[in-house]
Amino acid sequence: MRIARFSDGTNPVYGALEEGSTRIVGLKGDPLFSPVEPSGQIYELGEVRLLSPVIPRSKVVGIGNNYSGAPIAADERTEPPIFLKANTCVIGPDDPIAIPRWSNDVVFEGELAIVIKSLAKDVSVEDAPQMILGYTIANDATARDAMTGGPWSRGKSFDSACPLGPWITVDPALDVTNLAIRSYLNGEIAQDSSTAHMIWNPFELVSYVSHQMTLLPGDVIATGAPAGAQVVHAGDRVEIEIEGIGRLTNPVVRA
Repeated sequence: MRIARFSDGTNPVYGALEEGSTRIVGLKGDPLFSPVEPSGQIYELGEVRLLSPVIPRSKVVGIGNNYSGAPIAADERTEPPIFLKANTCVIGPDDPIAIPRWSNDVVFEGELAIVIKSLAKDVSVEDAPQMILGYTIANDATARDAMTGGPWSRGKSFDSACPLGPWITVDPALDVTNLAIRSYLNGEIAQDSSTAHMIWNPFELVSYVSHQMTLLPGDVIATGAPAGAQVVHAGDRVEIEIEGIGRLTNPVVRA
């Protein structure tokens, strides 16, 4: 099942659709905080505007340096860097990434994103799947020229720096430890990897982050980017595709 958040020309609506279907079944309320119950409304995917599938109530947690070209033994792994992206930087599919006036070095980074469904504190790796609603795609846009000499917040949290979408895939059978992840800049491939090359897998990351800070329903963990991220300029178009989830597309403009 895929959970989408969309606009039909009025207020944002939540809905569910099956893989390969264009028929969205409307839902009553936010499925993070309400029982999944059909509203009786049916929508066609091509007739609505997809929005970010989740607006984090609290935070987006980013993970750095989580891909490796070669296997790394568990006892040789170093702890991954953690950073926060403001929830105000979240945008949805087809919304523009706006390069800040003060930056000339913004890169895109296509990543698998975890959507948390339950309060999680000091969770074990074994219990981590129970804390996860599903998965979506994140673009960890970064103004690299604002990342030196201080905290990462400015470079990671400018408005529009975190596209999410196109929906949340909820599928217990999805093997998130082995999904192809590719990105394209103006139609040319940039990133081409697999989540199998993660140093810390998604369940280990949920456990690890929950031991550093409490995770709340609707929080998002962006699990790190494989090599290939590139600088973007006004007029560019970025597409990120993850097997079993979908494709997230955003144009680039200058703020």
